[in-house]
Amino acid sequence: MNARPLPWAGALLGGLFAAFLLLPTLVLLTRGLGADFLPTLRSPAVLDALRVSLWTTMVTLVITVLTGTPLAYLLARRDFPGRALLDALLDLPVVLPPVVAGLGLLLTFGRSGLLGPGLELAGISLAFSPAAVVLAQLFTAAPFYLRAAKAGFAAVDRDAEAAALIDGAGPWRAFRFVTWPLAFPFLLEGLVLTWARALGEFGATILFAGSLQGQTRTVTLAIYSALDSDLGPALVLSAVMVVVAFSVLLTVRLLAARRGDGRPS
Repeated sequence: MNARPLPWAGALLGGLFAAFLLLPTLVLLTRGLGADFLPTLRSPAVLDALRVSLWTTMVTLVITVLTGTPLAYLLARRDFPGRALLDALLDLPVVLPPVVAGLGLLLTFGRSGLLGPGLELAGISLAFSPAAVVLAQLFTAAPFYLRAAKAGFAAVDRDAEAAALIDGAGPWRAFRFVTWPLAFPFLLEGLVLTWARALGEFGATILFAGSLQGQTRTVTLAIYSALDSDLGPALVLSAVMVVVAFSVLLTVRLLAARRGDGRPS
């Protein structure tokens, strides 16, 4: 007769695993949100990192929406030769190691890269510039928006679109007033995930953009840089990232729950 595992054994193992996952986060919050939090938060190094991260991620989101939305709609609604292959290739940055992504960007847009000489002739230098930060974030984070947007457009009821067209709405008005609102919860969820991924980008950025304070040093790069000198900014920025990550996770969960309930956005 097989002995059944004791319930307390499973609870103990589960508790130990939960403690392993939660304890480092709690330590970061405890150390980072101490008495020196506000003074350190106002320091030039921290403010520069927050500013660079904020504006680069915002630019990344704008480019992602403007260029990724029509591509996601095309992939969700149109069949064409090579569609499955293109779909898989566009998902590739999600599974690529960030350092590999950074190397690919450097070999493509760097001064000695594939497009580098042509860009130099046009007076454009991308590598180790703020533009390189945006490109690194865009390459590694935009596929998350593409995934969500494709799911959103595929989930829209075609009958609702057809009814709008029958009622006299043109294709653009049908998209604007029917397709977009119905797909919006998916798009918003993808946008939140894209922003979070862009904010946390490290490997591709440091390889392709470097770590210049006030120019290319984002929050994650500032944390890495502070480890060699002053731990205070690293702790404060880490605590900020934990709070942001939890807020993003909570937002995504709420959006997913609302989408699952079928309530309009």
